[in-house]
Amino acid sequence: MGLLDTVLDTESQVQVTLSPAEAFAAITLAATAIDGYLSENDARCISSVLLRSKLFRNYTNELMCRLFDKILSILRRDGMNVLFDAAKASLSPELREAAFAVATDLLLSESIVTEEEKYFLTDLYQALGISREVAIQIVQVISIKNRG
Repeated sequence: MGLLDTVLDTESQVQVTLSPAEAFAAITLAATAIDGYLSENDARCISSVLLRSKLFRNYTNELMCRLFDKILSILRRDGMNVLFDAAKASLSPELREAAFAVATDLLLSESIVTEEEKYFLTDLYQALGISREVAIQIVQVISIKNRG
């Protein structure tokens, strides 16, 4: 928090509202674009994964691009905490588990998983309020899926 934010308390006034689809996409984008940057390849990969889900059944490529732009704009402008809090508030427990599964799939699909990514997944399941047992099951299934 900057000096003026402290005095003016502007950071706590940020209110971001997301639809369930935007929130779901925000969680998956957070897994790959922590620095606020999304490569074209990452965007295609995430879009491909999201378009297979019910939430995004009616999304065109153009709508998906606008969705990514909105989420990345919030990330850059307001930071990860504001984006994550808005996403978490908009997701049902079932969608939180599904978003965790997609984020896990995106991270584990790479041949090398960094320590930072391992910590991210741990932080993510805890922050989403997913039980350790369910998180372990999700990671196990995704690991099996990505063997081939």
